[in-house]
Amino acid sequence: MSVVHQLLPGWLLDHLSFINKINYQLYQHPKPCCNKNESASSVHLDCLQKDSASSFGASATLIAPDSITKPENEDSRNCELPPQKYVFRSELFNVTKPYITPAVHNKCQQSNEKEDLLNGVKKEISSSIIGKKRKRCVVFNQGELDAMEYHTKIRELILDGSLKLIQEGLKSGFLYPLFENQDKCNEPITLPLDTCNLSGLCEMAKHLPSMNEMELQTLQLREDDMTVTEQDLFSRVVENNSSFTKMITLMGQKYLLPPKCSFLLSDISCIQPLLNCRKTFDVIVIDPPWQNKSVKRSNRYSYLSPLQIKQIPIPKLAAPNCLVVTWVTNRQKHVRFIKEELYPSWSVEIIAEWHWVKITSSGEFVFPLDSPHKKPYEGLILGRIGEQTTLPLRNTDTKVLPIPDHKLIVSVPCILHSHKPPLAEVLKDYIKPDGKCLEMFARNLQPGWTSWGNEVLKFQHVDYFVALKSGC
Repeated sequence: MSVVHQLLPGWLLDHLSFINKINYQLYQHPKPCCNKNESASSVHLDCLQKDSASSFGASATLIAPDSITKPENEDSRNCELPPQKYVFRSELFNVTKPYITPAVHNKCQQSNEKEDLLNGVKKEISSSIIGKKRKRCVVFNQGELDAMEYHTKIRELILDGSLKLIQEGLKSGFLYPLFENQDKCNEPITLPLDTCNLSGLCEMAKHLPSMNEMELQTLQLREDDMTVTEQDLFSRVVENNSSFTKMITLMGQKYLLPPKCSFLLSDISCIQPLLNCRKTFDVIVIDPPWQNKSVKRSNRYSYLSPLQIKQIPIPKLAAPNCLVVTWVTNRQKHVRFIKEELYPSWSVEIIAEWHWVKITSSGEFVFPLDSPHKKPYEGLILGRIGEQTTLPLRNTDTKVLPIPDHKLIVSVPCILHSHKPPLAEVLKDYIKPDGKCLEMFARNLQPGWTSWGNEVLKFQHVDYFVALKSGC
């Protein structure tokens, strides 16, 4: 369970625990029993030794079948290897100190006495410029004023609700105070640098020969599947219907596919295979690549214009009463766009607005709550498609609860950019049992969910995981 505590204000989540409770077990090929002193990890490496795909269009190798049976006449010296277990790298959630400490923030505030954020009043701050007689006036623009006004409205909600959940986490030991003897420099975390450019591959895939309608049907990875081509991955929805993890090699890079998951690796111009599978969804979670100045400057990832986001075919993907959840930045321009343009264009009725609050492992906000630049929270806008009629339920005793407003999701964030916390467990009371779930613009996979995006396998790269040692 990713929910550590549930109180009236919301939920305290353990994102790392959610990932590690996924059954990341990879079955290995049997091999002749070697020296008993040989480590399981070296056996594992031998078993997984394959020729890497070196160019686009080569095979994407499926490393392990779903199960392995030992032939009756197999030499007794052969041993059947236990499944290889993988866990996510815990250091990627090692957020022990705020990104900006309150002391630094307070010092900055004291150096600018004329700035009054709490009152949301427009102030002009004159600063002299060396070599010029005239003074430059720094004025809050309308977007900044709107953000201040919004922050003033929800500040007490964020503060009071978060403190209640944090106190519960400290009592249970999930969160722990950071003492001076713990405050030491950690070794720099090495992230995989040689992962293939998934978004670039999606662009290249557009130039592949077109496939006929039969070839575009969903690709189901079965027990005896040993290879799939890269063209298969780009052209259709891929499903791992087995109960175990599969590993594929794509452009020489290995990715773990959790059990009972499905995905489409494509950009918005090639979303048709998702529509071709003729499946509608009861929950659609969307994390759009919002356009802003910092994204343009950094060129870190591609973004979509508001018009492009409106063109996402949500009405065709949504089942009746579908719950639509959209992640949104703190820019009020984006919030207004969702409420006033996007949801109305999709026939989505707004129900609630939730907030994700990011904290350290000791229970501090990752940014000062009143920081004028970065806030320790992000938003989620929830709505339903069409009329909110009674949801069809398999069990008449099961009730779908009405969605409350202004709930908090409090968690220690992953240090990987845009790795959002899981919503499956916090949404389960608000959807029908066994509802079909879709995540759009996803960067990782979840069991029981369909995921779509041009970087949908990004955080499934094997370098983000650690292989646990096991005996022969």
